[in-house]
Amino acid sequence: MHHALIGGVKTRITGGTDGKGGGDGPLVILLHGFGAPGDDLVAIGEVLTVPKGTRFLYPEGPLSLSMGYGESRAWWLIDMARIEADRAAGRVRDLSDEVPRGLPQARETFERFLSQLPRSLPFNPRTTCIGGFSQGAMLTADVFMRTSLPCAGLIQLSGTLIAKQDWRPAISRRSGVPVFQSHGMQDQILSYLMAERLRDAFVKAGLTVDWHSFRGGHEIPEPVLLRLGAFLSRVLGAT
Repeated sequence: MHHALIGGVKTRITGGTDGKGGGDGPLVILLHGFGAPGDDLVAIGEVLTVPKGTRFLYPEGPLSLSMGYGESRAWWLIDMARIEADRAAGRVRDLSDEVPRGLPQARETFERFLSQLPRSLPFNPRTTCIGGFSQGAMLTADVFMRTSLPCAGLIQLSGTLIAKQDWRPAISRRSGVPVFQSHGMQDQILSYLMAERLRDAFVKAGLTVDWHSFRGGHEIPEPVLLRLGAFLSRVLGAT
């Protein structure tokens, strides 16, 4: 593993020709969720079946949290009290029209990361997949749907629909792009219903969605990893 500061973002780099991101193979950029350590998703890249030479980048959220256990990072702050109140009342959390406080700054951070990435290593957007888990999925979907940066695909692991009104200016440019999306039917953090609405929004925009539901919660189970590997092999192997 190699560590680098890219656009001011601490980033872990694995894979490639030397296990440290060497070479110019395809890229997979994965963003962790709220409250996770910066290396939370590194193990995923170690088990996925992907084209030879594929490199994995794991940017670390800029915010440090005090959650009482180890290192905790975030891309923007979340109202945890609201989550607990909605869960207790059995309310579905519909964030589709909301622009979370801190999201504009997170967008800027990730967009700067992408713009400065070519200074650190060979980067071809057309052979790159971006995505993440939970909050990381939200941020990558938001940036992906707002910009014209070409990508081989988008990965959404237990994400949800946010700020959909901000997608409209650029959404037509994404028609035909493949999306991998998974969600647990018993997810108590981000509802399955809203994940379905995110899927439907992608489809309406003309994207091709590889949808995987599973019996479970806010997690990434082994069957999802197997299917994600197949997705990456297909979209990156064809680039």
